[in-house]
Amino acid sequence: MARTNFDQLLQAGCHFGHLRRKWNPAMAPYIFMERNGIHIIDLHKTVAKIDEAAEVLKGIAKAGKKILFVSTKKQAKEIVAEKAASVNMPYVIERWPGGMLTNFPTIRKAVKKMTTIDRLMNDGTYSNLSKRELLQVTRQRAKLEKNLGSIADLSRLPNALFVIDVMKEHIAVKEAKRLGIPVFAIVDTNSDPNDIDYVIPANDDAKDSIETILAACCAAIAEGLEERKIEKADEKAAAEQSEEAAEARPRRARRARKDEDAAEASAQVEAPAQAEVAETPATEEEAPAAE
Repeated sequence: MARTNFDQLLQAGCHFGHLRRKWNPAMAPYIFMERNGIHIIDLHKTVAKIDEAAEVLKGIAKAGKKILFVSTKKQAKEIVAEKAASVNMPYVIERWPGGMLTNFPTIRKAVKKMTTIDRLMNDGTYSNLSKRELLQVTRQRAKLEKNLGSIADLSRLPNALFVIDVMKEHIAVKEAKRLGIPVFAIVDTNSDPNDIDYVIPANDDAKDSIETILAACCAAIAEGLEERKIEKADEKAAAEQSEEAAEARPRRARRARKDEDAAEASAQVEAPAQAEVAETPATEEEAPAAE
């Protein structure tokens, strides 16, 4: 079953591309027609591409891997933050820190610095600082939080990148391609899709268009996370059952040995009694009649 449909994408305005003079010829396979000097995107292909990307994203989430959402354009910031946070995925909605992927250890140091400031503030170490010094530390903490707060829990490189507007986020795309990280992207008619692994041809400027596509993709990610949770629960239950079975086997073996020992002891007690009965002489009634 398709995760979106033609009418839903049409209502959200996903079909509006850019002016013809701004188009990128590489997007020709995804363009349906031109109207009033504006390219119209083929939404049938968009539906198919959303389903393809959603299935791959679901598999990534099911494997317990992270997907980094990237969009620094004004109209997409809140939507990306909301949708990514709903599935517990990292996101970047402020300035893209150059080298965030290719120089990831340095970014992690900045994140650790932010957590160090929090710890020193909480334990009272900064209580003896002057007002000016404390203000400087607070401003530094706020700046780090603004740029890196959403990736504080990202302890390793993401396994995929989801980008909105590949022209604006071209640095992020280049870093991902250099490291071999697959890129999912909403690609408009003015962009180059050749560097994108999973192209979703659609309007990347309209809020409704962005929200509709992200909702479908995040729903697939949520399904993958739920399936992972169920598999973990099943694996845990199976492990507990195997442990119980392993503990029960020695108990059954001990019980069987006890039964064998009891049977052997009973047999030893019965054997002398049977021998005494066999040696007892026959009475007159049982004696055979004399000839």
